[in-house]
Amino acid sequence: MTTLTDSQQHPVALITGAARRVGACLARRLHAAGFDVALHYRNSASDMAALIDELEAQRAGSTLAIQADLSQLDQLSSLLPATLARFGRLDALVNNASSFYPTPLGSIEAEQFDDLMASNARAPLFLAQAAAPHLRAARGAIVNLVDIYADRPIPRYLPYCMAKAALVALTYGLARELGPQVRVNAVAPGNIIWSDNAEKADSMEMIEQRTALKRQGSPDDLAGAVLYLLRDATYVTGQVLRVDGGRWLNI
Repeated sequence: MTTLTDSQQHPVALITGAARRVGACLARRLHAAGFDVALHYRNSASDMAALIDELEAQRAGSTLAIQADLSQLDQLSSLLPATLARFGRLDALVNNASSFYPTPLGSIEAEQFDDLMASNARAPLFLAQAAAPHLRAARGAIVNLVDIYADRPIPRYLPYCMAKAALVALTYGLARELGPQVRVNAVAPGNIIWSDNAEKADSMEMIEQRTALKRQGSPDDLAGAVLYLLRDATYVTGQVLRVDGGRWLNI
């Protein structure tokens, strides 16, 4: 990816699940680094409107909000055309959108499996496929948000862990398919932000016991890793970067 100068058009990043929490932090970090941003959301319209207002106040004409349910292929297919119609190019794809909820073994339903696979694996595949010609032209990059549990599944979340493992495999496969023009990597966060899911039992005490750095990370830690892989890691592809404070060592 070429370095931006004042005479060049801003590079463009498409980020899924960008209205709030980690996704909004990713949008702010890439925007501050000079990217124009196409920001996908599903239901968080008010959060997205506030984020767009914030970023547009910093640089007018630099954002686009796109509403879509990524489990619906007809809606998924609208993201790239809308981005290209607005900005005329694509330099980066960040697959951040994710469904996450417990599915205890013995009560897993097919609809749950399909939903978790759709957001965590199927949508990134079809977005990458559609984006590939444009990313090749820009010599751009893809970053997928995976999970430390893709390699070490946890109880009660088996379909989610399977879906994230599929996304890791997709990262490796795309890196081979799209090289040498496009770099493809993933970031695997640990406990970066407290979950909205009441079933998730992590506590600060557990984090201190299980994490080498003995503290919770921040969304900005994750956003910095994504920016590094998109902009600075010019000889890095097919890698999963763990941003987990050492949780991987004692998961």
